[in-house]
Amino acid sequence: MQALLSRDPGGPETLVLTENLPEPQPGPGEAVVAVKACGVNFMDALMIEDLYQHRPARPFAPGAEVAGVVTALGEGVTGLALGDRVLGSMYSGGMASAIAVKAADLVRIPEVMPYEEAAGFIVAYGTAWHALKHRGELKAGQRLLVLGAAGGVGLAAVELGKALGAHVTAGVSSEEKAQLCRDHGADETLVYPRGPFDRDGQKALAGLFRAAAGPGGFDAVLDVVGDAYSEAAVRCLAWGGKLLVVGFTAGEIPRIALNLMLLKSCDIRGVFWGDWTARDPDGHQQAAAEVLELYCQGRIRPLVSAVFPLAEGGAAIAHLAARQALGKVVVTVP
Repeated sequence: MQALLSRDPGGPETLVLTENLPEPQPGPGEAVVAVKACGVNFMDALMIEDLYQHRPARPFAPGAEVAGVVTALGEGVTGLALGDRVLGSMYSGGMASAIAVKAADLVRIPEVMPYEEAAGFIVAYGTAWHALKHRGELKAGQRLLVLGAAGGVGLAAVELGKALGAHVTAGVSSEEKAQLCRDHGADETLVYPRGPFDRDGQKALAGLFRAAAGPGGFDAVLDVVGDAYSEAAVRCLAWGGKLLVVGFTAGEIPRIALNLMLLKSCDIRGVFWGDWTARDPDGHQQAAAEVLELYCQGRIRPLVSAVFPLAEGGAAIAHLAARQALGKVVVTVP
């Protein structure tokens, strides 16, 4: 077996492709998956530098979502069979030719779904669905702003917001990204400048958001960006609106004055999809079934914009971390 390993904390260039590793064996309640493709996520870049809240023991392979074929079953596993095509999520280990995964974290995929799409599916669409449906309680007719809307989670949120009947504004940093979001169903787009922002720049950014929101404000903002964008998002919320905090791809964790929450009677709600799936495995399976049904109906269209071989997995992480990616980045495994 081979895997792309993080042996010491550092950037993507520190990852080492390692051969002749022992094959994983399934423990009780686990299945081994021969990995065909692995999705790349922003947390991979954080994890290899010890900047993520979950820190696996080294050496470890990054990669939090995989697609492949079940090759072995551990004691007590039901509902899966050898040869099943599946996708799965975990915190790490995906950039390898095989991985042992808790069976509860695996979901069968339709025969029509390519492995590359399946590998980039569950973290993006699972996170966005959990954010909008469970944490945001988004209703038909409400107004949704998605920040970082051209990335994996952001583009999924655009599509799923439309599937839930919302009016969706896609916030992005370029016209190219805005057009992509319109192609995926966004009703409106908001092109915002890149930071860093001084005090005047922060005020201008908040004004830009308020203008896009209109007098009624946004009922929900899904925020994967952080930094100054988060406070601007709170300032454009409707009365009783919700800021759904998914991540901080702009690099800085914002500090928001609580008086803004008081004046708008609004909420800041965290969205920690990975922990939720572990705490509510039945809910995770139900949510996965719902978004896969939308996929089979053709109502959501995953975009895999870049594919790298396993040996170049570090370059894949660097590509994503540089905020160059549109949609999902995937690593294929020989």
